[in-house]
Amino acid sequence: MSSHIEIATRIVRVLLSPDTAVGIMGGILSVPKDLAYMAYGFMDTDSRSFRQDERIRMTHAIRFGILQNSHLKKSIETTLDVFSQFVPGSNKDKLAGQVTGSMIGRFLTNTVLTTSLLNAVVFKSGMLLKFGVGTLGNLLLINGMAERSIYTSMRLKKYNPELWQALRAKNYDFLYFLIEPAVQPFTEALHVRRTQGLPAFEKILDLVEEKLNEAQIE
Repeated sequence: MSSHIEIATRIVRVLLSPDTAVGIMGGILSVPKDLAYMAYGFMDTDSRSFRQDERIRMTHAIRFGILQNSHLKKSIETTLDVFSQFVPGSNKDKLAGQVTGSMIGRFLTNTVLTTSLLNAVVFKSGMLLKFGVGTLGNLLLINGMAERSIYTSMRLKKYNPELWQALRAKNYDFLYFLIEPAVQPFTEALHVRRTQGLPAFEKILDLVEEKLNEAQIE
C-alpha cells in the first residue's frame, strides 16, 4: 500500500489536474492483462459458479445501457460520494475553501470534478468515440475483459466493502476496472480508514490540505 503522503499527493494531483493524473487507454485495452485474467479464470474452479452468475448480471447490465457515459460518470460520482461521507465536517470546510476556481472549490459537490474525470477517462482516450458503446459492450463480454471486470469487482469487495456495496447497487462494480486509475487514491484513502482507523485517514486529509495550500501559494 502507498504511504499516507503518497496517497495525499495523488489525491491532490487528481483534484488539480485530472487529465494528467489518468492514463487509462492502455489499461483498458491491455491484451496481455486480459489473457492473464482469462487464464487465471480457467484455473480458478473455486469461484467458477459465482463468476458465471456474475456474467449473467453483467449481460443484463450491458443490455440496459450501463456503458453509457452517464453511468460511467455516476460510478465516479458514487466513489467520491463514499469518500466524502467519511470526511469530517471541519475537514470538508478546509478542503472546500483551500482553492479558488471551480473544480476544487466544488470538490465535495462532485459535479465539476466528476465531469473532468469522465473527460479524462473516456473522451481524452477516445475510447467510446472510437469504438462505440455497442462495440465496447461486445469487448466486455469477451472472456478476458469480462474476467478482468469480475475479478476487479471481487477484489474491491475485499479491499473496500463500503465502496463495493455502493457501486454494486447499480451494477457499477463492473465499471470499476475502467475508472480505477482515476479514483484509486480515494479508494486507497478509504482503505486506510478501514484498516488503520480514522486518525490515519484524517492525517491524509491534513496532508491534502497542506499540499493544496502549497499549490495555491505557487
